[in-house]
Amino acid sequence: MKSILFLTVTAVVVLICLPHNTEGQYLPTWDSLDKRPLPAWFDEAKFGIFIHWGVFSVPSFGSEWFWWYWQGQKRHEYVEFMEKNYPPGFQYEHFAPLFTAEFFDANEWADLLSESGANYVVLTSKHHEGFTLWGSKHSWNWNAVDIGPKRDLVGELAFAVRNRTHLHFGLYHSLFEWFNPLFLQDKESKFARDVFATQKSIPELYELINQYQPEVLWSDGDGVAPDTYWNSTGFLAWLYNESPVRDTVVTNDRWGTGSICKHGGYYTCTDRYNPGHLLPHKWENCMTIDKSSWGYRRNALLKDYLTIEELVKTLVETVSCGGNLLMNVGPTHDGRIIPIFQERLRQMGQWLKVNGEGIYRSKPWRAQNDSITPAVWYTSKPEENSVYAFFLEWPTTTVLVLGEPFAVDGETKVNLVGYAQPLKWLALDSQGIVVVLPRLNPGQLPCQWSWALKLTSVA
Repeated sequence: MKSILFLTVTAVVVLICLPHNTEGQYLPTWDSLDKRPLPAWFDEAKFGIFIHWGVFSVPSFGSEWFWWYWQGQKRHEYVEFMEKNYPPGFQYEHFAPLFTAEFFDANEWADLLSESGANYVVLTSKHHEGFTLWGSKHSWNWNAVDIGPKRDLVGELAFAVRNRTHLHFGLYHSLFEWFNPLFLQDKESKFARDVFATQKSIPELYELINQYQPEVLWSDGDGVAPDTYWNSTGFLAWLYNESPVRDTVVTNDRWGTGSICKHGGYYTCTDRYNPGHLLPHKWENCMTIDKSSWGYRRNALLKDYLTIEELVKTLVETVSCGGNLLMNVGPTHDGRIIPIFQERLRQMGQWLKVNGEGIYRSKPWRAQNDSITPAVWYTSKPEENSVYAFFLEWPTTTVLVLGEPFAVDGETKVNLVGYAQPLKWLALDSQGIVVVLPRLNPGQLPCQWSWALKLTSVA
């Protein structure tokens, strides 16, 4: 009897100690974590705003990678810029007190974000320079509460977004830091040491999640270190199983060398990723209005900014192929979003106010791009038996030929989104339709850039 009891107790202990995956629990392995369904809100949202803000906003020259290009790569134009404009011995950390944010008004930012038509926002809580926009206890005297603004910028924006808008609040966090001695020592050991990861970077992530509860966690900057160094799977298992945002949080794929476009929540693959075809996995096109920089640049020219036509085209292409668009702006060191960024954000909002029904909550159709008219991209809403055909150029003949739809005689209807009257159309012999667009002057058009046809009951 004693031996039977001993065996029973031993078996129970072994079962308790073995890794297990009960319903809703994820193991710290990619195989388990990659099975987590993406929270539905993210695919439905389609459009978000990225904000790159930090000490790099002070020199505001060239790129948000200013520190690395100046003192890491010692690029001539950055070295020359510093020699011409700052005294000898000036170091990057001397920029921090000049990061003042005196014009930063979180309520104004939140209202502008809402006007853009976006459904989520992602703020850089810490870029590769290591400066945190909140008073992190793991970044002593190199954070926005201790130096510079002396304000919790993350907290202020999180509060305003949640109290004034419908947007989901998200945070970007760089795993590595260019010049942090602890990271450089770990790198020198070929990551046999993990002091920086365990004492600095990963504790920051726990701090961010517990303190601000972001619904997007946008990881970046693995510093050529593997995910095992960052304990990425261990952190993500906690995030998905136990964190205060476990049911709603979405994450990307930048969790260590080899993870990008392979592991994590949604895929980003590369910056400005826009494959032009349907992918089997949810993805995001993170891109920036300034073609050359994510941070604000004082030396940017007008031609360096994408036009609203280019931005709408990118949004339509991205959503048609199953992606989300994350469009970036870079505020100034004193907390302003400059007028051209404001204009682009509001223009996107104006366009989405008319055409958002074909963007938000849409699904990819069986065809993404039209086979006859290349500047036409499709989305669908199967539950409404509707397909949306976005055409980027208004035809000079007012006739638009679509090669993909099969019309259903007596059932198919065609409408120009934002225009009250139904449109006349004619089926082609085997496949496709010819749509007669209304003759409208510019003031009568439902919007100024790119238009959408709603096709009901097409195959």
